[in-house]
Amino acid sequence: MSENRQLLVEMAEGLFADLATASFEDAAPRLAEAGFATLLIPADQGGFGGDWGDVLAVLRLAGLNAVAAPVAEPIIAHALLAQAGIAAPEGLVTFVAANGRAPFGRHADAVVMVRDGTLSLYANGAFAVEEGASLAGEPSDLIKLAGEPTATAPCAANLDGLGAFARLAQASGAMEAAFTLAIDHVNTRVQFGRTLAKFQAVQQALAEFSEEAAAVDAAAAACAAALDAGDAEFEIAAGKYRLGLAVDRAVPIAHRVHGAIGFTIEYALNRYTRRLMHWRSEFGSDAHWARVLGRKAAGLGGHGLWREVAARTDRLIA
Repeated sequence: MSENRQLLVEMAEGLFADLATASFEDAAPRLAEAGFATLLIPADQGGFGGDWGDVLAVLRLAGLNAVAAPVAEPIIAHALLAQAGIAAPEGLVTFVAANGRAPFGRHADAVVMVRDGTLSLYANGAFAVEEGASLAGEPSDLIKLAGEPTATAPCAANLDGLGAFARLAQASGAMEAAFTLAIDHVNTRVQFGRTLAKFQAVQQALAEFSEEAAAVDAAAAACAAALDAGDAEFEIAAGKYRLGLAVDRAVPIAHRVHGAIGFTIEYALNRYTRRLMHWRSEFGSDAHWARVLGRKAAGLGGHGLWREVAARTDRLIA
């Protein structure tokens, strides 16, 4: 880990731990003050000058602490605006997915949209918001354009792909948090005269959980490395689809080993599992990313797919 990333992680760890149970109203000003939105903006343009590995480190910690305010969205929106040469407005800037939804859209001062190779920035007043909610109860709002964009520029970015990476990164932290809660519970809860951790069936279930969490970690790291290398279409499709499989397998285990307490809204587990269940389908469902991955694999053919995977792996670890 570079010295800059280490300092970034230390700062994020302390801040996100403080915000772990904070409301949006309390968390948003402190996140804005911390300046995470400039994480991918070059230092000579007044930003942090970080890379996608730095973004992964920050988003993983946000997921680990269930931060109830947008962290990923301003980072991505500001980075695209900087690349396009468009000055970012003051306040919260989020982005609009292909389905028209924007996380925390009701709180946004501006939104970024990419359609048909064009990036458009819409200021508050040029869009209307139809409020909705995620499975975690957080704003997931439908954006309806009601005016002209403030600025436009050519852009080849796939916003759903970048959003999928963001959710994969956050999910890697949320999986760790859910796993830690499960481990702590089975090591303290006594049943039939011994802790749950002593039962072989529980041990086997948690071993499976750890495998799923490790797979999500590996997928997120591969995506970050591929984004830094300049082409992450394959890794994002595979990683987001793999997240869906992990949620399918790990979330039920987390709740089962907790017993009844794991299903109560008062208990901390739901802060992670409800987000995980929503994130698996946000910015493209399992079926969407399976189709993307399938078309890629079919186009390469059997031998071509193996050569492509090997070449991409060699490039990422070089």
